[in-house]
Order: sequence, then C-alpha cells, then structure tokens
Amino acid sequence: MNSRRQLFGLGIFASLLMGACAGAPGRPQPGDIAPIPSEISDFSVLYAENCAGCHGTEGKGGAALALGDPVYLAIADDSVIRNAATNGIAGTSMPAFAQSAGGMLTQKQIDAIVSGIRTKWAKPDILRGANPPAYVAPLSASPAAAGDAARGAQVYERFCASCHGVAGRGGPKASSIVDSSFLALLTDQELRTLVIVGRPELGAPDWRNDVPGQPMTAPEVSEVVAWLAAQRAKFPGQPFPTPTNATGEIR
Repeated sequence: MNSRRQLFGLGIFASLLMGACAGAPGRPQPGDIAPIPSEISDFSVLYAENCAGCHGTEGKGGAALALGDPVYLAIADDSVIRNAATNGIAGTSMPAFAQSAGGMLTQKQIDAIVSGIRTKWAKPDILRGANPPAYVAPLSASPAAAGDAARGAQVYERFCASCHGVAGRGGPKASSIVDSSFLALLTDQELRTLVIVGRPELGAPDWRNDVPGQPMTAPEVSEVVAWLAAQRAKFPGQPFPTPTNATGEIR
C-alpha cells in the first residue's frame, strides 16, 4: 500500500514539475515559434510582406499600380499576374519573387498570391457591355496596327493633354508623363496598361473616361503608347543634354 502511495505521489509531483516547466518564464510557446518562410500560405501575410510595399495596402496602389483595381483585373488574366510575380519585369523596378527566378517564394506561394488577388478584388461583371482594347498590343507587320507615334501625338492632344499638359510636360491636374526617369522605369506594355486602366487611386481615368462619352479605340491606345515610347530619352535622368565633341562622341 505504501509503495502505491509513493508511486501515486511521485506521479503527481512529476505532473506538477512538468506543468511548472511548461509555463516557466522564457520558455517558447506554440505561438512564439516563427513559421518556416517557405511554408507560409496565407494570402494576407504573403501580400503584406511581398507586394504591399509597392502596390499598396489592400491593393490600393502606391509606387506601382493598384492590384485591387477590378478594371485591371478584368483585362489582365492570371497568367499575366503570375508571370510578373514569378519572373519580375526586366528593366523595371518589379523584381522576380519566385525561387525559380532567384526570389524567395515557392510556386505554391506565387499561386496563393495570384488566387488571393483575384478572389479578394476582382469583379467579374465590371466591364459588362464594354469593349476594352486588348491588354497586349496585337502582333502585326503593319505599323498602323502596332501604333504610329505621329498619330499618337494627335491622340494625346485629344484625350490626355487636358490633364497632363502640352506635350505631356505636366498640367494643372496631373504631372508630366514624358519625364525621362518615369519613362525609363516603364516598358511599352506597362504604358499600355496605364493608358487602358488608368490610375483610379490617383484620379487618372481608364480608356473610357478621358473624354466623357468617347472611349479610346484600340488603335488610338496603340498610337498614344507609341508616342509615349518615342519620348524616352537616350540617357534618362540627366537634367542636361550629354555633352559631345565635334564628331558626336560623348565627352
């Protein structure tokens, strides 16, 4: 009997001791253990840590366009967003995030971001009845289809100059869109995206509302993009022309 009591007492003591150790000051609790980065799958966490710095909290835009813009999500399909997140955009400030391209995220995490953006912010009927220009410029041997810069200057004056000023140098409602540093940071496709979807968080309308009741046609979008691309400086960011010698070589 005494041995049973001793064993019972030892069991109680061991339980108390284990409980005391479990609650000892400084002992990590389950919630204190940081998750393995590659195993994080929650969209909110992935977006906040990888996207919000440029695309804004809740997709509202910042240094880069608003991923929460339903018009953008209506013209850019999942493959467009997935490719940008996976591989980045060469020549711009958009880096590659996938491990396969030198980033930190697994393909499963990239897919979680793409799916989360679509689920959280897309509105499938946002362009019901509209006829948006193609997200990607049509491939054609015809310069007219690809966009003509000379005609683009006229399109700019009609649809854009009221905000961005003469020759795109800035106006009373919006800043310059021919600034050399600005154009150097954007590809032609990014310019096309901005012309079509605008920047609603900054008050810039989409292709339907530059001139009320007169949406831009697909050729007009291509032409104004061609005009903008033609304004890129050879040496962006320099406040003065690069000095050259008599033969045109840079000094």
